[in-house]
Order: sequence, then structure tokens, then C-alpha cells
Amino acid sequence: MAKTKIDRRTRIKRAIRGKLGGTAERPRVSVFRSNRYLYAQLIDDASGHTLAAVSTREDGFEGAPVEISKAAGLKLAERATAAGITAVVFDRNGYRYHGRVRALAEGAREGGLLF
Repeated sequence: MAKTKIDRRTRIKRAIRGKLGGTAERPRVSVFRSNRYLYAQLIDDASGHTLAAVSTREDGFEGAPVEISKAAGLKLAERATAAGITAVVFDRNGYRYHGRVRALAEGAREGGLLF
């Protein structure tokens, strides 16, 4: 049993990363959620490169946290299509699929990413 929330998330994160990985054709969308901001990257694990990224720290994101996360998902999908990426693998990084993480995923789907 995990002693802290961070230990629990790390254990779940390792289990998720053992099951999925990103390629150049289908990169991994890695999500990091801090108390204030949300970050997402498209990562090609085969070469170890970040293909596209978005952060809610950028200018232009205003509103409630869930609305901002959805807008970030749309922006990530826009940057992915500009890079020629249509399909991805979603890595929630040990966070529950709820709230801001879910809003980001839904925004990315609305933007045209398939996962």
C-alpha cells in the first residue's frame, strides 16, 4: 500500500508506462498536472523526442480550470495536425481520468486526434 499520494501515483504511472509507448506514427500524449497549471506533450518514445507540447501557462487561456484544460486539448490537437499527427496514445501519467485530465482528452478528441 502506498504511503503518500505521490507514491501511489508513481506506482500507477509505472504500471501505465509498462503497457504503452509512443512511436513516430502514434506518439504518446503525456499529461502533467500541477496545482495551478496543466502540461501535455506528444512524445515519440522510440527516438526520445517531443513532437508537440502545450501548457496552460501560455497566453490566451482564461476561464475555469476545466474550460482551460479543454482549450489546451484543442490547441494540442491543432499543433499535432500541423506536425502531421492524427492518432495518439493517451498517458494519464497516474492521474485519475477525471476533471482537468478528462477535459484535456475531450478537447484533443474534438480537435481531431484519435485515441
